[in-house]
Amino acid sequence: MQAAIYVENVSHKFGERIALDSITLQVMPGEMYGLLGPNGSGKTTLFRMLCTMLLPDHGRIRLLGKNASAVRARIGVVFQHPSLDPRLTVLENLRHQGHLYGLKGRPLSQRIEEVLAMMTLTDRAKDRVAVLSGGLQRRVELCKSLLHHPEVLIFDEPCTGLDPGARRRFWGDLDTLRCTYGTTLVLTTHFIEEAEHCDRIGILDRGRLIAEGSPEELKRTVGREVITLETLDPKGLQLQIEKIVSRDVQIIDGQVRIACDEGQQLLAQLYPLLQEKVQAMTLSVPTLEDVFVQRTGHGFQVEDL
Repeated sequence: MQAAIYVENVSHKFGERIALDSITLQVMPGEMYGLLGPNGSGKTTLFRMLCTMLLPDHGRIRLLGKNASAVRARIGVVFQHPSLDPRLTVLENLRHQGHLYGLKGRPLSQRIEEVLAMMTLTDRAKDRVAVLSGGLQRRVELCKSLLHHPEVLIFDEPCTGLDPGARRRFWGDLDTLRCTYGTTLVLTTHFIEEAEHCDRIGILDRGRLIAEGSPEELKRTVGREVITLETLDPKGLQLQIEKIVSRDVQIIDGQVRIACDEGQQLLAQLYPLLQEKVQAMTLSVPTLEDVFVQRTGHGFQVEDL
């Protein structure tokens, strides 16, 4: 089966800053693929390339078997920031979007009816966008992106600004798209819990693809459990533990972390020896953040650039 999206050895610089460093990945038809990483990891740069808004300095990108610039009519894009005109009604926004794709007359009206029904927005068609909640506006954005029957939908931080209920509804909408049309979905996010919804994810850090696979596959690479120790002397505790057990011991954000398969047994072994140096001990199952920490040696920090 041919990949819906094929990224091969893509690199890009902005001045002296490396935004992407030899990225290679594939997204298969009908798959939901997430690009996960903190700000500055390269997600937005790659998003712009997939949307055909930016060409890479090196490497190539093929969408639906063609060069990116040749498939604009076959992809849909939902940007992080709203692209709706709040002064217009839902219907007026959709009509204007349809005109951009050469749709008009009865075919456009029928398609608008279809996407509004799909997103359960039929009764809000004549409402001005300004009066809609953030969640409803996001669904109108989805309607806009679906008017021309795209085979691939690309999202940039799709749930930014949405409350928990609206987020749950949004993920339900995406499942509807896949089940109804088999649409290929690609999204960027810095929310680890969002990435858990994806079939596969690529984790980015400082322009590099550091890990790729399903969420469960990636978490299994860490181990079955993670021990976190809080202490006033992280370096001293790290050195002491390394003398006791032969395993990787990391210091992340001032805490000592140990990925392992037998966490309870290891805690029972360490506690009598370390209790005077440790303020708190935590045993947890691995998360995607633990995958990031293990591969990079630093925490998953989302900061404004």
